[in-house]
Amino acid sequence: MDGVKKQKTAKQIERYFKGAANHRRIEIFLLIEQRNGIAVEEIVEILNANFKTISEHIRRLVQAGLVNKDYQGRRVAQTLSPYGKRFVEFIRTFQHS
Repeated sequence: MDGVKKQKTAKQIERYFKGAANHRRIEIFLLIEQRNGIAVEEIVEILNANFKTISEHIRRLVQAGLVNKDYQGRRVAQTLSPYGKRFVEFIRTFQHS
């Protein structure tokens, strides 16, 4: 397609919103933005939460295409996807209004 970007459908965009549609996932999402490459264990400690619950929230963020997992031996680093970075910018508009 020679660099021409196809416009996302409403259904495709819905995936991002559904992925982030939880206050805990938004907290995790913003934490990943602040600490690029953070491990699940660190997120659990910082948010004082259950490992299994945080893992499930991260799984949903990954499934939505907002977060990437980078396997580094036994450690798994969480990073924002390009769409995740855009979504953080969108969330920030609500925080500062």
